[in-house]
Amino acid sequence: MSNKNYILLIATLLSVLFLTGCAQNAAYRTDYQPCVYAQSGDCTKHAIQHHAPGRPDEYYLSFIEFDDQGQLWEREQMRKVLDSYLPIAGVDDVLLVAYIHGWHHNADPEDGNIKDFRRLLTKLSQAESHGGTGRKVLGVYIGWRGDSITIPVINAATFWDRKNTAQKVGQQGVTEVLLRLEEIVNVKAGMETAKPQPFNSRLVTIGHSFGGAVLYTALQQILEDRFIDSRKNKTFTGDANGLGDLVVLMNPAFEALRYSTLYDISQDYCRSYFSSQLPKLAILTSETDRATGWAFPIGRFFSTFFETHTTLDRHNCKGVGKISPMEIAEGEADRHTVGHFDPYLTHRLNPLTSTEERSVNFNYHALQSRWSQQKVLGSFAFESTELIHLGKTVPNNPYLNIEVDQHLIEGHSDIWHDEIVSFLRDLIMISTSPGQSVQ
Repeated sequence: MSNKNYILLIATLLSVLFLTGCAQNAAYRTDYQPCVYAQSGDCTKHAIQHHAPGRPDEYYLSFIEFDDQGQLWEREQMRKVLDSYLPIAGVDDVLLVAYIHGWHHNADPEDGNIKDFRRLLTKLSQAESHGGTGRKVLGVYIGWRGDSITIPVINAATFWDRKNTAQKVGQQGVTEVLLRLEEIVNVKAGMETAKPQPFNSRLVTIGHSFGGAVLYTALQQILEDRFIDSRKNKTFTGDANGLGDLVVLMNPAFEALRYSTLYDISQDYCRSYFSSQLPKLAILTSETDRATGWAFPIGRFFSTFFETHTTLDRHNCKGVGKISPMEIAEGEADRHTVGHFDPYLTHRLNPLTSTEERSVNFNYHALQSRWSQQKVLGSFAFESTELIHLGKTVPNNPYLNIEVDQHLIEGHSDIWHDEIVSFLRDLIMISTSPGQSVQ
């Protein structure tokens, strides 16, 4: 074979590989009519779904999708989803949970993240039906192209391509969607009625991997602004606010340096928090996550090679008013992810050696009451996990950066073990249970 023909053959093979290995570059959910979902294979094109109407595991699940530039594929899709949820939230109390997937995932009906998110919604609905306050559970799955190439092994090379895309998605339309979701849970509070209505609706947002980067990018300035703005009349401090009621980042793929300001303001003067302060941000990172623990800093080493960094004089809090000076190496913080940068870790999550089976009508308000009683270096037992305070922050600091034992999350994508789903359910119930005094 001549060199010319050989080059032509290689070019043809590469072209075929590219065309057949490209991830879908279009929205998956193009039917905006509501659909009742009963089992896998149902409602594959539907953006609005209703699972198990009238049963204890009832929930709604809708989809909002973005392109590689962070633009909504169809604004009509977002409008239809919001329009379907607003009437529900105007009549009933709701628990609205939004999830942003990460690397190698999308809104394909067969994507495993969708199935796992359904499990979490089911557990939350069951908790609301039995030991909770009976709120309707509304889910929103925010989709984007977590892969540009679908060919196994080869798609590992898309890490930095998708990192850049995650930044774009977070900087563009996702913030609008999240603020509009916040409007939904506030709609009842803003209604004029002859008799004041209880306001028990709550919002939780969750992001995994680059989805965690999308979520944090979309909310970073909002979280900082609302923490500062929680100082009522700027003369005294109230409970710190966030976006909705809780933001959860799981194995997030972004630099620790981007978290520095939020960490610093939460540690300011090592002041105490009120016993009513609930968690507003929880970062969970597996100790064996190689993607964010190994690959990420290697890539950042080369991309930050010509940047200059300094050393920051900061402090930890060994207790209320107990300031412990520490130094932050900017270069290390800029190369390592937030969950693999030891100075910013505040907790560790371990499996419990023995667990007690919960009753169907378990009192989730009791969890919230116990949360207010945390101590420095203390522990908090959940259903099958134990949260250990590392003694770097004052109790009830609203921001938790948690190192997770490898038996609970093994690696980067294995985030849906039963123990973790139960932990997320409990943390969500702690952060969103209404009407409970925690004095």
